[in-house]
Amino acid sequence: MTALSLLSLVAGAVAGAGVFLLVLAVVGVPVRDPSRPSLLTRASFTGTSGGRSRGARLLWGIVTATVTLVATRWPVAAISAGLLAAFWDRLAGGGAEERRSIERLEAMAVWTESLRDTIAGAIGLEQAIPATATTSARILRPSLNLLVDRLRIREPLPKALLRFAADVDDASADVVCAALVLNARLRGPGLRDVLTALASSTREELDLRRRIEASRRSIRRSVKIVLVIVLGVMGLLAVLNRKYVEPYQGLTGQLVLLLVVGLFLAGLLWLRRLATPPRTGRFFVLTDGKESDGEHRPAARRPVEERTP
Repeated sequence: MTALSLLSLVAGAVAGAGVFLLVLAVVGVPVRDPSRPSLLTRASFTGTSGGRSRGARLLWGIVTATVTLVATRWPVAAISAGLLAAFWDRLAGGGAEERRSIERLEAMAVWTESLRDTIAGAIGLEQAIPATATTSARILRPSLNLLVDRLRIREPLPKALLRFAADVDDASADVVCAALVLNARLRGPGLRDVLTALASSTREELDLRRRIEASRRSIRRSVKIVLVIVLGVMGLLAVLNRKYVEPYQGLTGQLVLLLVVGLFLAGLLWLRRLATPPRTGRFFVLTDGKESDGEHRPAARRPVEERTP
């Protein structure tokens, strides 16, 4: 490829980027929820929750990149294949976080029903919470154990419940904790009826989210099949039919391949974003390092000056 062709390619890429930025300027970019980590943060090498460990990612990436480099002798393809193999569960997966959220919601519904049945035995809320912590689900048990420990060191029940809501970090848990906080402060009747209604509402939400996740699971499976077919055909062409992919040899071909890989990755991230359900905002939020429960104290009235006739 001549220098004029390379200059035309760069000019076309710059023009396309300009049109893309113009569309973003007109349409606008939605504001990201600060409480929700970005995809790059969730897909970073740090941490091992919700996926493979850092060592496993590094091993898969190095092995795949080495095999691709030996088979194709394309550095761009080797680096791209290594990154794809390392973060395959994060890019082509996406259901682990939603499954954990559904599991947490189910555990919250079970604990609410257990707490309701325990309170029916005419015992106080301070005694019912430790009694239900030992039989709770595994995903909720660490937060409940912390709540029980705070109650044992004589921490006020409303404050301990607010910190429990912060540990669970779920909107449905905020609703249940709000009812418990109000009962702990007012000590009024009717808590059993409220917990019954909350458990029923949580069960309905759980059934709806399970149906939605089942439909999304089939879409994710279809995306994986298409992705494997496309990558398999590209790999076979690069290994078995070198003449067909000869234009990708050299610096110019690798730059074009880098552009193709970038577009492919952008489409994959876009599909991953569409498959991620929006997170419901909590109404127990952290303000100045403390959990805010929406309690407002009336402002002090200023003295009224006497007016002389």
